[in-house]
Amino acid sequence: MEHRHWLLPDGIDEVLPPRAQALERLRRTLLDLYRGWGYELVFPPFVEYLESLLTGTGGDLDLQTFKLTDQVSGRSLGVRADITPQAARIDAHQLGREGPTRLCYSGTVLRTRNDDFAGSRSPQQVGAELYGYGGVEADLEILSLMLETLDRAEIADVYLDLGHVGIFRGLARRAGLAPRQEIALFDVLQRKAVAELESLVSGYGLPAGDGRMFLELAELSGDDALDRAAVRLAAAGPEVHEAIDKLRRLAENLLRQRPGTSLHFDLGELRGYHYHTGVVFAAYVPGIGQEIARGGRYDDIGRVFGRSRPAVGFSADLKQLLALGGGPGGDGRGAVFAPALDDAGLQRAVDRLRAEGRVVVRAFPGQQGGAAEMGCDEVLVSRDGEWMTEAV
Repeated sequence: MEHRHWLLPDGIDEVLPPRAQALERLRRTLLDLYRGWGYELVFPPFVEYLESLLTGTGGDLDLQTFKLTDQVSGRSLGVRADITPQAARIDAHQLGREGPTRLCYSGTVLRTRNDDFAGSRSPQQVGAELYGYGGVEADLEILSLMLETLDRAEIADVYLDLGHVGIFRGLARRAGLAPRQEIALFDVLQRKAVAELESLVSGYGLPAGDGRMFLELAELSGDDALDRAAVRLAAAGPEVHEAIDKLRRLAENLLRQRPGTSLHFDLGELRGYHYHTGVVFAAYVPGIGQEIARGGRYDDIGRVFGRSRPAVGFSADLKQLLALGGGPGGDGRGAVFAPALDDAGLQRAVDRLRAEGRVVVRAFPGQQGGAAEMGCDEVLVSRDGEWMTEAV
């Protein structure tokens, strides 16, 4: 039998040179960006007690989480599939601040299966979370930071999809749906299965007006969706209209800050419905059938940690951002190859170049491969007793 010890599990990848350096450059660029906006860096653990990882997510992450038993405590552990719940725990329990808290992070997550977000079971998640302020201004800041993230990754032709889970939730409350009915309607609405939606609404025996508004919700997408929603959901009640108004104000403020942003509304899009509590959003680019960044408001996630605070955030897969945009380039200077000589002047030249930020690769005596093979486009040579660089 042939042994293939070098193979990796499906959906698990590794990053090799020179892409690893480009990925690290993009990571540093984004974390510096977040720091400039006042977001503090945190490093949550890769493994936590299972209940901490799944708390507040409504079970959305349960099937995506690898589970194991702690040999010390005997308790169930989980390998994080999303850093967002960990950041919420840190805000609620570890920091315990009264005012707004801004946190950012970057780290690998592990998932039991591929999803439509990253197409990988081991994305390198990067993101930012804002706690302690429930106004539209916080949603706007996070949205703007997400779009700036895509700009720094040099991703072009981004368009933004906006929704609000409060619209569906308000209609469900108005209609008095039982939990199982609400879940069933949610499922068919996500699949845009209009015929199934009509059958469910009819089978529930809802008042004609309530049933019609659920059917309308499946069609309320597009640039003019908010205008149509104001008419078609006119009888929906204040909770629904408040959500529509918040979306409108958010969109208007975003366009004032970032004129030319491509906005699209989908009021039937309920990603993260089981834990999101307000606006939800995702960024797309042409030719890619999945979102490249996503987020939303999830005010209740910290409740189990002892502090229910307003919360809004976004995340993306750093590896996907690099693949789509390329990220910031280097300084354009290649590496320098230094010969295998024990020479004080040579060592001073090497030290000087490295202090200037140059990459210098020292040769070993008798090694195979020269400057080109080592990825260097310059070499240190001695001219009239002075060490200087020359092109290979």
